[in-house]
Amino acid sequence: MKYYQDTKLLPDTEIPLYFIRNKTISKLHKTLHDQEQTAIGVSFPGYKVKLGDTIRLHGSQADLQSLHASNWLGGLSGYCQVSDILPVPETVEGYRTISRIQPTMTIAKLKKRIEYQRARGDLKTDEEVKAYEMQYKAKMFAESLDNPYLELQSNSTGESYRIFIKLGEVQSLPV
Repeated sequence: MKYYQDTKLLPDTEIPLYFIRNKTISKLHKTLHDQEQTAIGVSFPGYKVKLGDTIRLHGSQADLQSLHASNWLGGLSGYCQVSDILPVPETVEGYRTISRIQPTMTIAKLKKRIEYQRARGDLKTDEEVKAYEMQYKAKMFAESLDNPYLELQSNSTGESYRIFIKLGEVQSLPV
């Protein structure tokens, strides 16, 4: 990944930055999937506590040019300023790994557990189900992730879901 291209999200008085970021990442994800592209990475150089206003794409010059030529932003291009494709400088402040992490407890898992518990006969009444839900949700929120996240929408089901992001420590060598 010797090249990069920045997509700076432009502030809008009526549309929050997180909404533009989520829609931009959704379009990027769909485009990369449709093109069967697996050699482009994503980072967030403005990350502090939040992900910031810049999405940085990493890859080969040819891959980034191909993505750019596809006009993947479509109608979002008015909310974004895209840089030229630039070589990664020889010296940088550091390198960081970015990965997805998934919570161990979710509402979807709760629903499956309730179905299972009911089938086994462990939860017989609605009151038992409510008590079980409350106990599970209390534990879920106590152990919830406080990582930055993107909220995307499934193309197949239309449901929203979160992708929590883990940003590793800054390192002196790329991994």
